[in-house]
Amino acid sequence: MAKNLFDLTGKVALITGGNGGIGLGFAEGVAKQGADVCIWGRNPEKNAAVVERLGDYGTKVHAIRCDVSVEASVEESFAETLEVFGRVDGCFANSGVAKSGRFEEFSTEDWRHVMDVNLDGLFYTLRCAAKHMKQRAEAGDPGGRLIATSSLGALMGMARVEAYGASKGAVISMMQGLAVEYARWGVTANSILPGHIETAMTEDNYANEKFANAILPRIPVRRWGDRSDFEGIAAYLMSDASSYHTGDSLLIDGGFFLY
Repeated sequence: MAKNLFDLTGKVALITGGNGGIGLGFAEGVAKQGADVCIWGRNPEKNAAVVERLGDYGTKVHAIRCDVSVEASVEESFAETLEVFGRVDGCFANSGVAKSGRFEEFSTEDWRHVMDVNLDGLFYTLRCAAKHMKQRAEAGDPGGRLIATSSLGALMGMARVEAYGASKGAVISMMQGLAVEYARWGVTANSILPGHIETAMTEDNYANEKFANAILPRIPVRRWGDRSDFEGIAAYLMSDASSYHTGDSLLIDGGFFLY
């Protein structure tokens, strides 16, 4: 029988911030195609709930309490991931936070917190994954997928969230560099740029009638995105079908940027 184009049987996906929102969309997308999944998240209750949820797809699921802004936590969590699964084929560096406020009043503490999670956490996570994938390739098992969540905010001026936008712009540059550096080991690196997506982090904005009336008419598909919109792209990027697709920034925004 011919193998399904996006069959992920035997592959292992690591997803930071995978216990909700876009990260859960990634997790469901790859689990539905047969991948085993390791979830990293800070909330143990949410971690437990997503393990139960993903278990319905019949693949192996494990969750680890991890704060990606802490280097030691990332390294310990990656070691545990390898102990449980033996390998990582795809690493989705998805954890992120946002802080808003007038730029001239924005505190150094808030700036540092955004960078600690969105940029330093990305670095710690992808460094572990890239090292593992390179070592595996040198041992005769090439291939791997590095995937990072950036944002529409990396491409457009977004008032009062400059820290968030700056961190997400840096994500794109990092992934482009990784795409070039690790291609020789069969590893691809791509960024995913969500637009206006309904998650716990954005629900207050979308509940604001003034905000919704200003933004929603500018989205050509005339709806907010949700986590299910990220299932397909996750499965594709994890699959062998994407082996020649690297260094890209994939915008998932319902056409907002174009309109």
